[in-house]
Amino acid sequence: MRVLVVEDEPDLNRLLTKTLTREGYAVDACLRGDDVADYLRLAQYDAVVLDVLLPGQSGLEVLRGMRGRGDRTPVLLLTALDGISDRVKGLDAGADDYLVKPFSFDELLARLRVLLRRGTGGAATNQASVADLTVDFDAHRVTRGGEVISLTSREFAVLECLVRNAGKVLTRDRIGQSIWNYDYEGESNVVDVYIRCLRKKLDDGRTPKLIHTVRGTGYVLEERS
Repeated sequence: MRVLVVEDEPDLNRLLTKTLTREGYAVDACLRGDDVADYLRLAQYDAVVLDVLLPGQSGLEVLRGMRGRGDRTPVLLLTALDGISDRVKGLDAGADDYLVKPFSFDELLARLRVLLRRGTGGAATNQASVADLTVDFDAHRVTRGGEVISLTSREFAVLECLVRNAGKVLTRDRIGQSIWNYDYEGESNVVDVYIRCLRKKLDDGRTPKLIHTVRGTGYVLEERS
């Protein structure tokens, strides 16, 4: 899943980016509020981690602009302002959650997981199943027919994108945009490579087949009769 980090403190920005990347997220980051609109126009994000006090535009101005454009991307506000009135302003501006600095990174990750579950309609356990395939997004655990399947972090990320959009046809660009950030420089067929790896691990020797090619468009994960 792809996350945008907007934080003007360079050290904290780098630490947030490093932490989220280590957890398997694709992360883009910027330091100014007036840069956010460009990022949101060029990519589709699953969540935004947004500081309130930013140069250019404040986080609240950014947030109001997003909601005014009809952008419902989940937003987690970060701020040193811990007054009740400050929290109310953030929530009224359209924030989905609010975290006061200094914060625990474990809490930030937990809150982010909750936002992502809300955004995808996920269950409280943050698991999803298709046929006999079960994916635990928090534990990064995949089973099929009760057998635990070992995936690399990138394979898991591609599978997560497919499972969270089960039954929907996803283009290669849509899958790639969810998995890799702007800094990624890979081959044009990299999504196809990971799909082949997933098919070998998940579908080979098993029925029903779950990962299907939609010729000329992309891929879909679903159980077909």
